Amino acid sequence: MIQFSDIYFGYSNAKPLYSGLNLSLKAGSIYGLLGKNGAGKSTLLKIMAGLVYPQKGQIEVLGANPIKRQPSFLEQVFFIPEEIDTPNIQVLDFAKEHLPFYPKFNFSQFKNHLAELEVPLTNLKAMSFGQKKKVWIALGLAANTALLILDEPTNGLDIPSKRKLRKIMAANIHDDRCIVISTHQVRDLDSLIDRILLVDEGEVIANAGTDEITEKLVFKQVGNQEYLEEPLYAENNLMGQLVVMKRSEEEPATRMDIELFFNAGIANKKAFNKLFNH
Repeated sequence: MIQFSDIYFGYSNAKPLYSGLNLSLKAGSIYGLLGKNGAGKSTLLKIMAGLVYPQKGQIEVLGANPIKRQPSFLEQVFFIPEEIDTPNIQVLDFAKEHLPFYPKFNFSQFKNHLAELEVPLTNLKAMSFGQKKKVWIALGLAANTALLILDEPTNGLDIPSKRKLRKIMAANIHDDRCIVISTHQVRDLDSLIDRILLVDEGEVIANAGTDEITEKLVFKQVGNQEYLEEPLYAENNLMGQLVVMKRSEEEPATRMDIELFFNAGIANKKAFNKLFNH
């Protein structure tokens, strides 16, 4: 669904943010785009949506070049930025203004999502930031585009809203759709995403499904120096250490710890790149 080939991008004449980036994303998955602040997550999303243009390289998204911004491409992509703005308009009228641009927009679905997220049917200007964010999320889901891109969607949401968001997002993925969610709040996506895209300093550290990750790695709580081999990553806590280790054939699978995976990938880029960057 998305293919980047030898992409170079930078905002100035200084060192480029991305240099020779190669990346492939497929349909039928919810990707969690992870990285530290300033790692280039938002830029990567904007390149996918055709909002910024690389200096070099080839991009194909949904069989089209997003740089051309053709209507046949734009009607298949919905992008929700981290910083949102809304006009002085009633929420249902706001959706009606978007409806002509998305052939698969389902107005009943939009209203159902608003109800599930407990968004009042009032003027957008009277809403809190969190409520406005939920309106945009409901709008993006109801547009039923092949590609849905969300940049930090959980910012401004309380804990119950985050739980409802995960439930709604999981119900809206299918084989012909790709959802890409960028976040630095990795725990918010723990039970939702099925593929992880980890970037740091303009480099893809890992691009892998959660099943593949748990096949290759184990995540353990151990006592100090309890493990028998050198871990890929270890961090201290009150109970000893949390470690990430390569999984042997005899060892049972462990539950994926997305935060620990993130920390381990940033700390041990070379090993993770070899294991998970296809």
